Amino acid sequence: MIKKLYLPLVALLVLAFSSCSKMGELSADYFTTNPEVLEAVGGKVPVTITGKFPEKYFKKNATVEVTPVLRWEGGEAKGQPAMFQGEKVEGNDQTISYKTGGTYTMKASFDYVPEMAKSELYLDFKIRKGKKEYTIPSVKIADGVIATSELPTVGSANAAYAPDAFQRIIKQAQEAQIMFLIQQANLRASELKSENLKDFHKKVVTVAGDTKNYKLDNIEISAYASPDGGVKLNTTLAENRQNNTEKYMNQQLKKGKIETTVDTKYTAQDWEGFQELVSKSNIQDKDLILRVLSMYQDPEQRESEIKNISSVYKTLADEILPQLRRARLTANYEVIGRSDEEINAAFDAKEDSISVDELLYAATLTNDNARKEAIYKRTIEKYPNDYRAYNNLGMMAYMAGDKAAAENYFKQAASKSSSAAEVNTNLGLCELVKGNVAEAENYLSKSTGANTANEALGNLYIKQGQYDKAVAAFGDTKTNSAALAQILTKDYNKAKNTLTAVKNPDAYTDYLMAIVGARTNNADLVKSSLAKVAQKDANLAAHAKIDREFAKYDIQ
Repeated sequence: MIKKLYLPLVALLVLAFSSCSKMGELSADYFTTNPEVLEAVGGKVPVTITGKFPEKYFKKNATVEVTPVLRWEGGEAKGQPAMFQGEKVEGNDQTISYKTGGTYTMKASFDYVPEMAKSELYLDFKIRKGKKEYTIPSVKIADGVIATSELPTVGSANAAYAPDAFQRIIKQAQEAQIMFLIQQANLRASELKSENLKDFHKKVVTVAGDTKNYKLDNIEISAYASPDGGVKLNTTLAENRQNNTEKYMNQQLKKGKIETTVDTKYTAQDWEGFQELVSKSNIQDKDLILRVLSMYQDPEQRESEIKNISSVYKTLADEILPQLRRARLTANYEVIGRSDEEINAAFDAKEDSISVDELLYAATLTNDNARKEAIYKRTIEKYPNDYRAYNNLGMMAYMAGDKAAAENYFKQAASKSSSAAEVNTNLGLCELVKGNVAEAENYLSKSTGANTANEALGNLYIKQGQYDKAVAAFGDTKTNSAALAQILTKDYNKAKNTLTAVKNPDAYTDYLMAIVGARTNNADLVKSSLAKVAQKDANLAAHAKIDREFAKYDIQ
């Protein structure tokens, strides 16, 4: 009898105890993360967590707060908590069945800090049953953060160069016009004594006589007749004006003992010139005349239709048509600038006549950085309001690794020309180095036209986590950052080729090559590349030991 009563009593006690007992520790086997190894993207560490509450675990009158926490030595970052409730709890959170359990998905994102490289992702649990609240042991669900996207390769980016506008050969032209009376082709004395023709001959003599600084290419003669009158008459008239002008020009060249080619042509009816003059005038019915020109292509019909506009034809005859009865003379010549040797000598002699573009060009004639710097500083001294020398001194400082000096020069350049594309490109790079992505984006929005604008944008896109856009922006650029973008888009062969072609490889070049090796299971490449890193940068070599990229390798 006692035995029969004992068994039901035990069952009741077990049931009562279990209903009042706390929810116990959860196994890490109930949780997965995507990605499996956390990775920094655009300055964040995003993760999707899939969890499971097992069967007969979740008490019907309990609520559970689950908080993802990324912990490292000396700090932690908490994600947004998720709430779950038992079947007897009234609320709007996800309900978990006691009998069957339940799965759930939650997202978290942490602001990346370098210490996260050696970190662990946990889930913290806070449970409430009635008025009681307690915690169960945290569950570790992931190790570390891959932070390859955060490697500071922007530090070795190519800053934008502000080019000189020096041209050794500059093509120029001197023009003059000889005007004719209606239906005449003779050259009048008054026209031959005009100031514009005197200036023309003076320039031809100067150019022909100074072969060191000039080269006379040719003289062109273009003769015209106005479009009034028949085509046959105007053809003869224009041709005679051409011939008479050519004869005159040859006489002048012979007198001055000047040898050059004289090229001639004529236009029988200068409708193009007529249209240009009418469009620039304020004459009555201008739009009507222009419409006639667009509607009719036949010269005689054009002339007839325009003459029918009797209200303006006299104005055309008095103001427009006389300007078309002419011969235009054009002397085409080249201005020859100083040779490289002469420009260098002018700088060394501190000649006051040296131009800003000659100075900036002189800097391109040497690979001696000390001389380059001296040239740019002389340019600033002589031409303090030109932004380009400030910018290029900043470019040199950036390449040398002195980012503070570089930014100072770039800001001085901006004070001279805040809209200069090169300056905005370089200030954008400086902000990326400091991690100020929003400020960098503002500067780079004004970088169009700079020689390295696309490369700078590629670095911006990496920081924003837009890796495909970064690859497109870099194009065929052979830099650490270009290779980094290719690694982040998993194009390892291309990344390897890019790294091999980097002009001035540094420790980060080798480090990225080691990552390529790790991601392609090439242990020899990992080992040889990290050995080079150790020779160049001890701190970066030490970082490799905690980098999750190399988790399966024994990094010494």
